[in-house]
Amino acid sequence: MVGISAVVFGLVVIVSVVVLLIRRYDTCTVLLGAGMLMATVAFKPLEAINGFISSMTNGGLIQNICSVMGFAFVMKLTSCDKHLIMLLARGLSKVRPVLIPSATIITYLVNISLTSAAGTSAAVGSILIPLLISVGVAPSMAASAVVLGTFGSLLSPGSVHQPIIASLANIEVMEAIKVHALADFIALFIGIVSLTVVAKILKEDKGYVDPNEIIVDRSFKVNPIFAILPLIPVILLITFSVEEVRETFLWTKQFNVPTAMLLGSILCFLFTRTSPSLASKSFFDGMGSAYGESMAIIVSAGVFVAGMKSLGIIQAGINSLKDSTDIIPVATASLPFLLGLLSGSGDAAAITFNESVTVFAKELGFDTARMASLAALSGVLGRTMSPIAGATIICAGIAKISPLEISKRNGVGMIIATIVAMFILMYTTLSFAN
Repeated sequence: MVGISAVVFGLVVIVSVVVLLIRRYDTCTVLLGAGMLMATVAFKPLEAINGFISSMTNGGLIQNICSVMGFAFVMKLTSCDKHLIMLLARGLSKVRPVLIPSATIITYLVNISLTSAAGTSAAVGSILIPLLISVGVAPSMAASAVVLGTFGSLLSPGSVHQPIIASLANIEVMEAIKVHALADFIALFIGIVSLTVVAKILKEDKGYVDPNEIIVDRSFKVNPIFAILPLIPVILLITFSVEEVRETFLWTKQFNVPTAMLLGSILCFLFTRTSPSLASKSFFDGMGSAYGESMAIIVSAGVFVAGMKSLGIIQAGINSLKDSTDIIPVATASLPFLLGLLSGSGDAAAITFNESVTVFAKELGFDTARMASLAALSGVLGRTMSPIAGATIICAGIAKISPLEISKRNGVGMIIATIVAMFILMYTTLSFAN
């Protein structure tokens, strides 16, 4: 199959993939199946297999993503994550006028260390949502505040998107974060302001009386040292990414994400006196979990992209975009956002877009790192307002409300944040990068 018929067939397959993802079919199965189908129809099945092999052995992705998840598992084993959350929650009860923004910021900070949105919402939500409700915040608003903070992972060096952005733009992971950090912070600010205004309009920021009298655990004794340990790897990576520090201490140039996560894990089990055998087993369990979840999506997306290439869809799309570059920023922001909203996962959409379109960013006249960053950010913002996202469903369950209530409260802020992020990343040079 060649020419127009191949492109038409490929478009039908792509639309089918979107529909299947919206209907909550397994992401990896759908992407793998679609990629193999397209490559087979094009009489190039080996291209899909080669896409699978090249994706599954990408050293940079495996090292960063798996080491971060290994560290997260050690934190959970040692309960250091709970100490951090409880320490932040204690401070939350003392800032009554800004309860909702504080809850979002706390979730955002925790999500930088615990990169899973669903995992963060479960860990943080189980503590913060009952706490907010107990001081008069309506359940829908309490849950919305927590879900809103679940895109903090985009600032984590272990996020599934960082090594992809870094690889595409040929820069280091910490430099990739600097490219979109400003847009991330502004998106968070917009989301917080929007949610705070909604809370005032709906009068959900105070005065709620819980008929079920949720009991909040205030007896947990926080160890400040344990609470700081989850932040050590991020602190070290940020410190050692400063050019002045790197020039003064040359050895810091060799300090990378896996090193930070291993060191953080060692400190966690040493300070908490956890069994080294349990800690090492937990770390490797986390690495395996990361490969089975995050890396699985990347590998599946690689097969899907290979399938599209075999039919000539990508090249046809790039050729058409060369004549209409004005729509590229809008497409980069809107496509991952919409699929994140409709499917409940922004990762697959952003990864597929970056590996199929963003690789041609320079050819299209755009900065690769900024274009890839926008796709990643818009994908997670769409997921943050999705009623079928795992984080949303978990928080809705804790608050005993419908997931749609969360989507309605976070929706306006996420849409505005995506538009603003598009202008920052595609039409300006604003960033923290050198």
